[in-house]
Amino acid sequence: MWITDMVIRCIPDTIYLKCMYRIVTGKKLDLRHPKTFNEKLQWLKLHDRNPKYTKMVDKYEVRQYIKETIGEEYLIPLVGGPWERFDDIDFSKLPKQFVLKCTHDSGSVVICRDKDNFDIEGVRKKFNRALKGNFFYGGREWPYKNVKPRIIAEKYMVDESGKNLNDYKIFNFNGIPKLIQVDFNRFENHRHNYYSTTWDFMNVYINYSNDPDVKIDCPKNLDELLKLAKKLSHGSIHLRTDFYLVSAD
Repeated sequence: MWITDMVIRCIPDTIYLKCMYRIVTGKKLDLRHPKTFNEKLQWLKLHDRNPKYTKMVDKYEVRQYIKETIGEEYLIPLVGGPWERFDDIDFSKLPKQFVLKCTHDSGSVVICRDKDNFDIEGVRKKFNRALKGNFFYGGREWPYKNVKPRIIAEKYMVDESGKNLNDYKIFNFNGIPKLIQVDFNRFENHRHNYYSTTWDFMNVYINYSNDPDVKIDCPKNLDELLKLAKKLSHGSIHLRTDFYLVSAD
């Protein structure tokens, strides 16, 4: 496994992306004249390498960017960290409920709803493994290449239901919001539904299936979300901005 990983890391980015594109889609990747969204994403991985993106994908460093761009009030409160080692976490100082995240990758997230019944040993294995990884090499997403691996703890948040927390991801192109992805049932039967910026359902999907039978109401503050997304994505060819709509304390 270690040898395989080292070999993969030695493959030039362009060759790697062409091979993976063929494996995943069964098609040839056209980097000279990219037409589809997927092709253009691969082109951006190779040619849009703005240093600011490294901070934008770092779940700790991005907090400063958000604070300066739209205001600190839009940040989920930090309750601990950053820690470079899992064993540096003093769980006695964390609240009864919290969310642990790695800052350098995607998916290394653990929700603690009850600290008294929290599997610390199982979570330690998960995060120690994640801290050794470099998310860049899997899909050659350049912004992740030089992110420092750390762990943070954020406040546990819920929406009006008191249970779920939908994730609103806005796709922005040249600083203009164009498409909204809503993630729901993330830890049970993960689905994505897509909407236009006027909240018309779009029967498309990326990675996860959609569910036209699930009605997701248009957020009351949709206009505000779109304005915030526009500010955050200003100056970027393509940027996805993610939001939660949470209940007030």
